[in-house]
Amino acid sequence: MAIFENLTEKINHAFNKIVNRGKLTSLEIKDAMREVKLALLEADVNYMVVKKFIAQVSEKALGDEVLKSLTPAQQVIKIVKDELVELMGGANQKLQTSSTPPTIIMMCGLQGAGKTTMCGKLATYLKKSGKKILLVACDIYRPAAIEQLKVLSKQAGVAIFEKGKSNPVNIAKESVEYAKKQGYDTVIIDTAGRLHIDEELMKELQEIKKSVKPNEILLTVDSMIGQDSVTIAEEFNNQLDITGVVLTKLDGDTRGGAALSIKEITGKPIKFSGIGEKLGDLEPFYPDRIANRILGMGDVLTLIEKAQEAITEEQAKEMEKKFRQNKFDFEDYLVQMENLKKMGNINDIISMIPGLKSKIKNIPQVDEKQLLKQKAIIQSMTPYERKNPEVIKSSQRKRIAQGSGTGIQDVNQLLKQMEKSKEMMKQIKNKKGFGF
Repeated sequence: MAIFENLTEKINHAFNKIVNRGKLTSLEIKDAMREVKLALLEADVNYMVVKKFIAQVSEKALGDEVLKSLTPAQQVIKIVKDELVELMGGANQKLQTSSTPPTIIMMCGLQGAGKTTMCGKLATYLKKSGKKILLVACDIYRPAAIEQLKVLSKQAGVAIFEKGKSNPVNIAKESVEYAKKQGYDTVIIDTAGRLHIDEELMKELQEIKKSVKPNEILLTVDSMIGQDSVTIAEEFNNQLDITGVVLTKLDGDTRGGAALSIKEITGKPIKFSGIGEKLGDLEPFYPDRIANRILGMGDVLTLIEKAQEAITEEQAKEMEKKFRQNKFDFEDYLVQMENLKKMGNINDIISMIPGLKSKIKNIPQVDEKQLLKQKAIIQSMTPYERKNPEVIKSSQRKRIAQGSGTGIQDVNQLLKQMEKSKEMMKQIKNKKGFGF
């Protein structure tokens, strides 16, 4: 499921009723706003946030400038987009850094929100920009928390500071001194979580904050728990004066309530969002891009950034050449599917291309197991068959199925998928603005 897919569908349904009208009445705008309100409430956005949002949008949308406009629906949609952007914080908020290294980032959150994993993701993200990272194990209570952080540090290729199950406040202080001596410019402290907010947890976090004076206190919040996430964020902010929020599981079946409520309720920005299980699945939170995606307008900038990380310029030029010449074969197909996997969920990728999802149906789904099966099938083909899939007849299909440990139906499905992919690329090629 693409991020906020249900919310997008419901809001677009409301706007589709007015988008082709030459003029709009105040009643038509009010009806559209009522549908938007219901869509936001169903997405588990905080009621008071929805009430304020709808009031602000309605006030602007019902003004003479919109009602007398030649393109009133477009103006209403623009007002909604601008208010969504403002609701989520206006602009991306970068991490605060220390003028004298190290920059200290204190990670906090309830148990199960993904805080420790987020430490590894943030380390991976910052390492890409040349930072020298030190992860610090201050969660001494949860079984295997220290071991988990060790595994993550190894996967991310960064250092770890741990002192077993000694005092977390002392561990934090010692880690900062160690970082100064060893030349680490960024310290990420993984603090202890609890199953629920309690006085003991908050006291320990307050003591760590007092002892190391972090530049950032980032709260990790599970975006799938809806309005409960807002309550949690509000409590942590009251106790710790957090500097920002990191949303996890934004790629899951999330309804959007947390992303659209937290900034308004706490006054603190969402700085990052986790969009997958891998260490590289972390994105800076851009309110304008998220608003575009909620309204079905795509997110070309994020798509470009993902593509640049997954595909080299040389690969992109070679693929463009093959698409132009219609010489896309199974070896290219496998390379592209691997690249798509690196970029993330294919439904999210499709949703980032403005207007594409509504015009191209039956886009093939890809998951890791399916990719492994397809790889086995392709590797069971001869080099000539990979280059010329149209020559694969019934007898060859049987041989390929046996060689790959799959069924003839799986081989047929892959061949059909290749045909669909070629057809999809023809459609994209024939559309203006996609660079082909």
